Amino acid sequence: MARFTGWITRAGAILNNDGKGPWGGGNGGDDGDGGPRNPWQVPPQGRRARGVTSLDEFLKRARGGGGGNGGGGGGGFQAPGGRSLWLIGVVLIVLVWLLFTSFHTIGPQQQGVVTTFGRYSRTLPPGVQFTLPAPINSVQKVDVQRIREDDFPKGSNENLVLTGDQNIVDLSYQVRWNVSNPQDFLFQIRDPQETVRAVAESAMREVMAETTLDEAIGAGRSEIEAKVAQHMQQLLNEYQSGIAIQGVAIKNSSPPAEVDEAFKKVTAAQQGAQANINQARAYAQQILASAQGEAAEFDKIYEQYRLAPDVTRRRLYYETMEKVLANTDKTIVEPKGVMSYLPLKGAQQLTEPKTTSSSDSTGNGGGQ
Repeated sequence: MARFTGWITRAGAILNNDGKGPWGGGNGGDDGDGGPRNPWQVPPQGRRARGVTSLDEFLKRARGGGGGNGGGGGGGFQAPGGRSLWLIGVVLIVLVWLLFTSFHTIGPQQQGVVTTFGRYSRTLPPGVQFTLPAPINSVQKVDVQRIREDDFPKGSNENLVLTGDQNIVDLSYQVRWNVSNPQDFLFQIRDPQETVRAVAESAMREVMAETTLDEAIGAGRSEIEAKVAQHMQQLLNEYQSGIAIQGVAIKNSSPPAEVDEAFKKVTAAQQGAQANINQARAYAQQILASAQGEAAEFDKIYEQYRLAPDVTRRRLYYETMEKVLANTDKTIVEPKGVMSYLPLKGAQQLTEPKTTSSSDSTGNGGGQ
């Protein structure tokens, strides 16, 4: 902007030169003394120009030499030097560089690892933090709360593992981990993710070598997961990796595809046998409980019988007869002189109603 203003000022000086252009006045070739008006034309012998032309003044101003009569640049415009502009630009670049390399915003789930000329210095907590500018200090932000997950195997490939009873099982599982120490995570191991994968495979095969096939594909998965996580954490601590294992989850544990059908049949047979065993045990427990109840009841009756044998014997007889006659059809025959009672249900079951009526009449006659 300053340069543009300087050019405008110079153009104004040329146009306001007492009605003269760069080559003199507008009246023609020579002035009053016969001198040349063209600044590039050599004056005649013995003559010299009376004053400085406007073009000379313009060139002096452009070179920064000043203008006016004194030649010291008193009233004219002087453009700023190139050295001053370069100095201002350098200062602005330095300020921006200091601003972007000295102040760091650390997120709530992050920690900043500060290095001084590549050597570890300190760890920054979350918030806005200040360090020395680069390349003196450098900051690497590490997310310490994000749970990272690794699946084994990658894709849909088989992962055949040998068990302790010399069987092969196709195993797929997942490992969850996060960063517990940013300093060790950045400087102690070269490739953290590949290290975790190698440690996970080693720990899983070590644990499976001590596990039977039935445990691997059955109810022993939780124990296997706990052992693998413990072995992995122990190895990673020895490496000073700064990694914490959050858990191991077995997704699938099955025999290889070639023998999967045979294993399914064996498993179904084992489940059927176990179901039969459970049913037999339940029936045995039921019979045993019933027998124990009857024995306890007999003991109580026997104690009563010892105290009153006749009363207890009669009561047992009545109770037994009630149980026997509870679900049978009964006909009550009273002594002579009493009207006999026949229930309707029993009367409907009679096959010869005439014989019954004659018997009734005979009975009535006898009563009279």
